[in-house]
Amino acid sequence: MKSLIISITVSLIVLAAPSLAHAQDAAAGKKVFKRCVSCHTVEKDGRNKVGPNLWGIFGSTAAQRNVGYKYSRAMKASGIIWDEATLSSYLQNPRKAVPKTRMAFAGLKKAKQRDDVIAYLKSVTE
Repeated sequence: MKSLIISITVSLIVLAAPSLAHAQDAAAGKKVFKRCVSCHTVEKDGRNKVGPNLWGIFGSTAAQRNVGYKYSRAMKASGIIWDEATLSSYLQNPRKAVPKTRMAFAGLKKAKQRDDVIAYLKSVTE
């Protein structure tokens, strides 16, 4: 019985490890997001810069929010619905996710940084 409990415990730890390795940290995400502030704002009714304001991005369809920003044709045609998975893919390599996007940012290659930025965005844009 004792070995069964140990086996189950070890299995649960192994299964949980990947999610623990990428636990989201909004405070760390705020630091990473400093790379984005030259182009984006996050506050409600915030102004657009080179890129659109990001308030209300989660659950919205790419280029369909009425924020007064002129989106690229590529972004309009993408049909992306922004959630954690689609935003992570986009942030990893914007030009691969949406070819011909105007976003010049090369991307965040580290999954932890993407997870943290997403946690930060969720904390300030919903």
